Amino acid sequence: MSDSPDIFGDEPQGPSAAELEAAGQGAMFGAPKPAAPAAAASPVAAPAAPAQPYRVLARKYRSQTFAQLIGQDAMVQTLANAIKRDRLAHAFLMTGIRGVGKTSTARLIAKALNCIGPDGKGGPTIDPCGQCEPCVAIAEGRHIDVIEMDAASHTGVDDVREIIEAVRYAAVSARYKIYIIDEVHMLSRNAFNALLKTLEEPPAHVKFLFATTEVDKLPVTVLSRCQRFDLRRIPAPLLAEHFARICTAEAVTVEDEALALIAEAAEGSVRDGLSILDQAIAHADLGGDGRISAAQVRDMLGLADRTVQRRLFGALLGGDGGALLELVRGQFSLGVEPLALLRSTMELTHRITVAQLGQGGEAASAEERAAVEEWAGRLSPGQLHRLWQLLLKGHDEVRQAPDPLVAAEMALLRCLHAADLPDPGTLARKLEELAARGPLAPAQGGDAPPAGSAPQAAAPDWARLVERVEHAGFHGAMTLASQMRVQVRVVELAAGLLRFSQGPEYRDDLVIPLRKGLEAATGQPWQVERVAAGGAPSLVEAEETAMAEAASARRNHPLVAAALAAFPGAEILEAEPHGQRNWSRSA
Repeated sequence: MSDSPDIFGDEPQGPSAAELEAAGQGAMFGAPKPAAPAAAASPVAAPAAPAQPYRVLARKYRSQTFAQLIGQDAMVQTLANAIKRDRLAHAFLMTGIRGVGKTSTARLIAKALNCIGPDGKGGPTIDPCGQCEPCVAIAEGRHIDVIEMDAASHTGVDDVREIIEAVRYAAVSARYKIYIIDEVHMLSRNAFNALLKTLEEPPAHVKFLFATTEVDKLPVTVLSRCQRFDLRRIPAPLLAEHFARICTAEAVTVEDEALALIAEAAEGSVRDGLSILDQAIAHADLGGDGRISAAQVRDMLGLADRTVQRRLFGALLGGDGGALLELVRGQFSLGVEPLALLRSTMELTHRITVAQLGQGGEAASAEERAAVEEWAGRLSPGQLHRLWQLLLKGHDEVRQAPDPLVAAEMALLRCLHAADLPDPGTLARKLEELAARGPLAPAQGGDAPPAGSAPQAAAPDWARLVERVEHAGFHGAMTLASQMRVQVRVVELAAGLLRFSQGPEYRDDLVIPLRKGLEAATGQPWQVERVAAGGAPSLVEAEETAMAEAASARRNHPLVAAALAAFPGAEILEAEPHGQRNWSRSA
């Protein structure tokens, strides 16, 4: 074989004939053909290195240091102080929604605790070097002393028993043996119970790092044994800045409004936002120039265009039902779901409401900022709150409706027709103004008795006598008192004398019962006579007349008349006063 260097990177050639002969292999393989001269040999191109598989942005840009962990400054500061003062807990619990960095934080803590520095002499630090063997091995997920377990697929007590048995042994090469258990709430009750004692008093060389999205499912006995960190949702502006830096690193051009839309759609989750950004980059590549525009993101996510959103809101407030329906159907034809349309209108209503308090936040464009400020100055808080309630009710209806488009149209038309209605406070002021101007004069005939006043009986002494009979306590006293109220029209009443009449509809002979009842109630003899006609109205008749006059007075009051004029077709319902007796005329 030639000793010349393999300057072309050729693959190694087979052994020469002389070498085969020397090795006793010539006869086996037969005489080989003489090798071609070196000058005539064609260089063999080096095989291309295998292409690395594409890594999604969520994995490619996973935080490798605490400085890269966005939106969790309070937690990082707490951990830094704990490491600096050597007050490290034996168990940490990271909670929060998906994609805010729970598992990444657990791995960073593992690196921070096991980092030895580039020179191999460092200790625990909040800024791991990322160069030493523990940092590199943990980042690549191959460190023998950092064990990750998915509790969703290892839920049983046997899985936990393996951990309990292993914690007794010291770490092989790291400072701490660390167990990272993701989705820890998926462990069974027996598994939690088996882990409790070890979790409370682990060996000094062991640390537990738990991550969960549903902390309320963890037993309180576990929570009390952990130092808990609640990872917050990442604010949309901070997400947009983070995505902008990634787009710069990826050499992708993107509009600011598109980044804002992606950040809002992420709902505080970095991973969700990066997944949407990955999809947006692929979607933009189809356009040819690779630029991510806001229109493309809206189309990809099925969101309502903000310009159309403002036009729809304007049609809603302006009472233009035709334009409103045209906009709704146009958006539906473009793929915007009716529920998303209602939700975007609710978001705009919310932005206008908080803008009235000077907390409107950053608008996506100057046009939107100007429109929000104009509506915030023109609409009253009552109108916005009523519109929100109507939209919220419509949102629930659309979500449950068999035809969401029709339900969305009806919900928005209901909002349109109610947009100009004043709130209760404004209505009360308008009614007071109408009453002050006196557009409707009260009915002629003098002042009517005020509502709720006691009815004026023909003879007040007679009303007191009826009360005395009612409480006399003899047999039939209550029945007699009822008849006295309903039937007796007093013609003359004096000491020991009663002359009365009855309505033509009554045939009861009350002379003897009245005499006996009055004598029993007063303790003196009475002369009772019945006459054919005349007399004052009975107590019930007087009460009914007073109630009718009071109702008439209420209806003719200027405020009530103004309200009826403001709401044509409205009716007044009379409620029976609390505690009022309902005396039957059949008594």
